[in-house]
Amino acid sequence: MTESGNRNDDTGLDDMGLEAEIHESPDVAAQAASEQGAGAPGADMPGGPDGHDAAAGGGAADPSTDSSTGTAGQTELVALREEFESLNDRHLRLVAEFNNFKRRSEQERLAAWARAQSELAGRLVEVLDDLQRVAELDLSNATVEAIMEGIDLVERKFGRALADAGIEIIEPKGVAFDPAFMEAMMRVPAESDDQVDQVAQVFQKGYQLKGNLIRPARVSVFTQS
Repeated sequence: MTESGNRNDDTGLDDMGLEAEIHESPDVAAQAASEQGAGAPGADMPGGPDGHDAAAGGGAADPSTDSSTGTAGQTELVALREEFESLNDRHLRLVAEFNNFKRRSEQERLAAWARAQSELAGRLVEVLDDLQRVAELDLSNATVEAIMEGIDLVERKFGRALADAGIEIIEPKGVAFDPAFMEAMMRVPAESDDQVDQVAQVFQKGYQLKGNLIRPARVSVFTQS
């Protein structure tokens, strides 16, 4: 009886201890689960085992990268603005130099033309002096031959003055009629076929200066009778 009673007492104590463990098991189980979860794979990763927060954090822009990109863009913009200002300044200088060149060229052209006119006028003045001397001859003492000789000298001198100025005389007698340098004043019947469209007579000489027509020669032209 005594041993049986002791075993029963021990069994009762064991049951009481089991009940005490059962009552305490929820907290203990939670603590154990927490300790196991801390050691589980992926527990240290932010956002849980799947690592979604870590992936999201890895895709965020780096502020230092954005700052360096903005600085590089500003530097390039400043360089482009400086290059534009340099090119614009160069363009303005070239335009000013070209305008100055045009003005100098025009002034030099006008000066050269004025010098040429002065030279021609100087030659013509000398011819005019000779004409005045002829006009002032004393007709009571001068002979017709002397007057004609003076006029002939003046004509030759005037012709040399024109030639020195580059003026060419157009005297197309006996050549084919050229409407570019001649003006037909009248038509004359031709005596032969060879005379057709030939200049018959020069009424007035023509003049040209370096290919530029000053005055056409006025002529008569042979035509088919």
